[in-house]
Amino acid sequence: MHVPDGFINAPTSAATGVIAAGAVAVSLRGARRELDERTAPLAGLVAAFIFAVQMLNFPVAAGTSGHLLGGALAAILVGPYTGVLCVSVVLLMQGILFADGGLTALGVNITNMAIVTTVVAYALFRGLVKVLPRTRRSVTVASFVAALFSVPAAALAFTLMYAVGGTTDVSIGKVATAMIGVHVLIGIGEAVITALTVGAVIAVRPDLVYGARGLTQRLKLRVNGELVDAPEPEPAPVAARTSHRTVWAAGLAASLVLAGFVSFYASADPDGLEKVAADHGIDKKTEEHAVADSPLADYGVKDVTDARLSGGLAGVIGVGVTVVAGSTVFWAVRRRRDDDTSPSNTSNTSNTSTDVSDSTSTTSV
Repeated sequence: MHVPDGFINAPTSAATGVIAAGAVAVSLRGARRELDERTAPLAGLVAAFIFAVQMLNFPVAAGTSGHLLGGALAAILVGPYTGVLCVSVVLLMQGILFADGGLTALGVNITNMAIVTTVVAYALFRGLVKVLPRTRRSVTVASFVAALFSVPAAALAFTLMYAVGGTTDVSIGKVATAMIGVHVLIGIGEAVITALTVGAVIAVRPDLVYGARGLTQRLKLRVNGELVDAPEPEPAPVAARTSHRTVWAAGLAASLVLAGFVSFYASADPDGLEKVAADHGIDKKTEEHAVADSPLADYGVKDVTDARLSGGLAGVIGVGVTVVAGSTVFWAVRRRRDDDTSPSNTSNTSNTSTDVSDSTSTTSV
């Protein structure tokens, strides 16, 4: 659902740019609370994994394909604020390096694919885990449903943006029907990928899944006819669990294989937005991408004639750049959190409070 330049007019694109910038700023602050020693290393990997899986277009209807958006997956794995940042990093890398998604439409794409999907998916996910049994299977089920609804929600958001600032005169009813209809089908693929990925991480390290924290049900014991909470079990030693480094390495390896090899077998059909745009004339005023001559444009390495090698190299480069960019962002955010909670800052705050207290006491006397 990468919107190119020319679909949405300049005022609307600028407005969504402001919305996107504000959401990213809020997410940078919110991510400080979400990122810890478990999620910080995982967040950069999640961004790279989303980049890789977005290269795998899957067929959904005659002549139409779809791909992962990733908002639901990121929000459930590393938190909603961090999730917005993960997808935003992916979109930025795709727009700058691969000419995928217009640069003037970056605000539109972040709003649709990062903000809307994450907010809708995580709100629905949290609602479902509150009413479902507190089990790992319920987390997977909730992930499936949340991801399923997040995609048509993004399609609806694009339709509303097009209604406000579309550059062609097309019936908004036709656009809405076509966009939401095809993206419901794409949402099924999104839901399957999200549920399988969340389920796989839960199976080896449930503590790494942000959305699954606090869902463990305390064991009850009957004592003198009354049910009481059993003592907390001792945590398994690190050696008995899959190391988070092992999870990270496995995730990176999977991302490289998907982007570098499996992507060659992805569907070549246009995705849902491209198909709807071509069928209904939305793309009449599409503008050439500002970096259309990039060495990696269209997910191929310039001057490499072998299609398989060209696409595979581009995918591997994309995964590498995205994991580095994402990890750098999340390391900086985590470091800022550590600085805010450092003993020196706490001590300064305590001293300030003492000084104020002393001053107040003196004044009272």
